[in-house]
Amino acid sequence: MRWFSRKGGEKDAPTEDVTTDVETDETAGPDGRGPWDVEEIPEVGDRVDLGALRIPVRPGMQVRMELERKSRRIVAVNLGLEGSALQLQAFAAPRSAGLWEELREEIAGTITKQGGSAEEQDGPFGAELLARLPVRTPDGRSGHRPARFIGIDGPRWFVRGVLTGKAAVDEDAAAAMEDVLADVVVVRGHEARAPRDLLALHMPGKPGQEVPAATAARPSIDLGGPRGPEITEVR
Repeated sequence: MRWFSRKGGEKDAPTEDVTTDVETDETAGPDGRGPWDVEEIPEVGDRVDLGALRIPVRPGMQVRMELERKSRRIVAVNLGLEGSALQLQAFAAPRSAGLWEELREEIAGTITKQGGSAEEQDGPFGAELLARLPVRTPDGRSGHRPARFIGIDGPRWFVRGVLTGKAAVDEDAAAAMEDVLADVVVVRGHEARAPRDLLALHMPGKPGQEVPAATAARPSIDLGGPRGPEITEVR
């Protein structure tokens, strides 16, 4: 993962995944489609409490917290299920408008500059980006990896998801991960936050391991690593 300063400098901020053990019972949410605000669904239920995000689990699903190695800050949640991956982050948003419309344009521009392509399409959560991300293959050749960038604007929050693996290209695999995303609950909190502030995440049952407020001024795409694209904060 790379982090960028406002002065244009660049520094490496490597990350790692920490796999957590969770009970994987089937969940049954209310009628309709989320992600939900905690005011709509205040009880945790069968979801895993990770701070700003409460994640429904499925049999065989892996829940990993993405850490910045040096600071040990949690910067994202990664879910793995049957060859598909879903990376989730939640941000503060303005009262009057959502973030996804402007962020789609920024993400598409970043991907294009890095040699990939991004096409807007309609998905189950509204407008999304179908991207082909440039990557280096194990034998040193240039290739592309498919990914779907999904954004959901909620009441004063924004959730960004990136689908990779089977879910980026297979409808059946995508449906399983979309079902997980649709049952996520967002806990924004009532404190004042600047738009694009990353909402605090913590390990299951360990609220002390939170992410300090970090402004995601412009999204950057790190194409390295076997886990697929890592969406980081541009600061």
